Amino acid sequence: MEITFSNNYQLLARYNHAINLRLYAACDGLGDANRKQDRGAFFGSIHRTLNHLVVADQIWLLRFMECGAAHGVVWPVLADAIRMPPQHPLDQPLHADWSALCAHREALDLAIEAWLADAPVEMPGWPMAYANSKGTLRQHPLWQALTHFFNHQTHHRGQVTTLLSQQGVDMGVTDLIAMV
Repeated sequence: MEITFSNNYQLLARYNHAINLRLYAACDGLGDANRKQDRGAFFGSIHRTLNHLVVADQIWLLRFMECGAAHGVVWPVLADAIRMPPQHPLDQPLHADWSALCAHREALDLAIEAWLADAPVEMPGWPMAYANSKGTLRQHPLWQALTHFFNHQTHHRGQVTTLLSQQGVDMGVTDLIAMV
């Protein structure tokens, strides 16, 4: 098998999906009040932190779709997974209901895997231009944004696993290398 930049992102998408399934299963056992209790994390609760990831992922996926369109590529699989009103704030929950949040996370993860499985091999090198959430114009190769996209999820999942650990819930090994 030829190793490409794209293979790395396909691996990260599979890992992302697998670890999100485990994380949500661990959180499911806590009960709604426990998930929504403010525990002093950056977004307060487990529920709000997981909501933030769903919101942030959709913002990035919209940017990736715009970049694709600028290069003559359309990804309906991403459009179908995005269920967010325009300008939804990063710190505001999109889903109050746990089952709706779980279903949306699963739809996003499946879409991310499908998108990256079908993405052109040259995609990571495409120039990408967008305005961030503060209106600052940014331009860089798509691979830098894609790396941030997955790193951002890892960062906030780490916060959630800490909150779980504080409640006696052990996620087990979460290392990417343990999955391969």
